[in-house]
Amino acid sequence: MFIQVITGTVTNVDGFNQQVERWYSDLKPGAIGYLGTTSGITDANRFFVAARFESAEAAAKNSERPEQGAWWSDTEKTVTDVTFHDCTRVETFFGGGSNEAGFVQVMQGRVLDADAIKRVEQRIAELEGAFRASRPDVMGEVLAYHDDGDTYSDIVYFTSESEARANEQKEMPAELQQLTEQLMSAAAIDEYIDLKHPVLL
Repeated sequence: MFIQVITGTVTNVDGFNQQVERWYSDLKPGAIGYLGTTSGITDANRFFVAARFESAEAAAKNSERPEQGAWWSDTEKTVTDVTFHDCTRVETFFGGGSNEAGFVQVMQGRVLDADAIKRVEQRIAELEGAFRASRPDVMGEVLAYHDDGDTYSDIVYFTSESEARANEQKEMPAELQQLTEQLMSAAAIDEYIDLKHPVLL
């Protein structure tokens, strides 16, 4: 799987939403290798899009379509400070993304110790049953490493924001708490992007 992550600030919410609807109705049917999208706008009008494709080659071919270029030219008029990240390395946990999620939280930050993160990822897979028992509100997770080699987007899918907030206050089993601390020391979180009304398609 290949993911393209796009972030920025929406300056015209109605116009942006119209463009999103237009993409799904007019451009999605012809999108090459398209698998799905997680997107939304925060309370502060920050937008996040994670578009999933079968491969980087498929995503590139889609971007080259004239209709895609025309659509983006119109969409650019509704946003500012846009950043693109290509992600050829993608890891999924707890089944990956879920279109049934009621709340999505994205953590963007920097990789501090890549080897340590790999060890934590292996342990997460081994302890998936314990994680699910401790955090039943977590429906899935997608960790997309940006191709700059230094940064990432960690996308977590929850049943609802209220359940996520309630469960994050509960004490986890010691082994899981230790694993969480190891992850936090291996990766810095620079920004939380809360999508309270995610668009999942």
